[in-house]
Amino acid sequence: MPPLITNIYTADPSAHVFEGKVYIYPSHDRETDIQFNDNGDQYDMADYHVFSTDSLDPAAPVTDHGVVLKTEDVPWVSKQLWAPDAAYKDGKYYLYFPARDKQGIFRIGVAVGDRPEGPFQADPEPIRGSYSIDPATFVDDDGQAYMYFGGLWGGQLQCYQRGNDVFDAEWQGPKEPSGQGVRALGPRVAKLTDDMRQFATEVQEIQILAPETGEPILADDHDRRFFEAAWMHKYNGKYYFSYSTGDTHYLAYAVGDSPYGPFTYGGRILEPVLGWTTHHSIVEFKGRWWLFHHDCELSNGIDHLRSVKVKEIFYDKDGKIVTEKPE
Repeated sequence: MPPLITNIYTADPSAHVFEGKVYIYPSHDRETDIQFNDNGDQYDMADYHVFSTDSLDPAAPVTDHGVVLKTEDVPWVSKQLWAPDAAYKDGKYYLYFPARDKQGIFRIGVAVGDRPEGPFQADPEPIRGSYSIDPATFVDDDGQAYMYFGGLWGGQLQCYQRGNDVFDAEWQGPKEPSGQGVRALGPRVAKLTDDMRQFATEVQEIQILAPETGEPILADDHDRRFFEAAWMHKYNGKYYFSYSTGDTHYLAYAVGDSPYGPFTYGGRILEPVLGWTTHHSIVEFKGRWWLFHHDCELSNGIDHLRSVKVKEIFYDKDGKIVTEKPE
């Protein structure tokens, strides 16, 4: 499939259906001379655009609503406006975004708007107790909102192994527990307050279980372990937590009975694409399910210049996600 957006480089697409349209909230890749490194400094994004479309037909036009938030608009941010997400509640739209604060530590901020395409006004401080990257919001059927987040290596999740409020700089970069029998670090989740601007509960670690043992997936199980790019959706009463495996470049999913998990590994939904990172969202639109993702084909493999794509996905009779329509 060709890229959905071609006027600028975009990545990490968070898609939502608002007011009968698909709105896409991606990060905005830009040219840089920064060399590839494990901390992700080459991903030097400085603003956000919002896109919308009435149809996911390949020929349908996609509207670029322009810059809706930039680094200079957020007092606490120093650099790197990475993968965002959005949510709607009680007449307001919320844009969630990770960025480095003035000390170089990733936090998660929130900006509020009256329209899904923005513009958005950022709160002057990050969400209290927030850390790491890749916020993904999920509003359950009862109206309760949750935020899922976390990313290893440059995303700094591994820096919090001694608690949510203890940042250990010795664990920056790809230093993380490994070896036989060591449990993989899990993503994080917290309830959001009614006004969608703070955590209402203590941040919890999510368990992703191996189906053959019922035990947490291990750190050296690189084909199945969590690395970054949390996403949550619901199908037939089940909670589907999907994520990137990192250096093996898969998108995978796990299924549970609660928004807190635990989630049992279910399989892959995307094989490796051209480019190092894989980040996605899953949304239902007009009775069909769609996987938004990105790759580097438009830039001929330049890792930090990515483009959003979309493909249809399906569920089989057992609720497993499959990439071909079942007979």
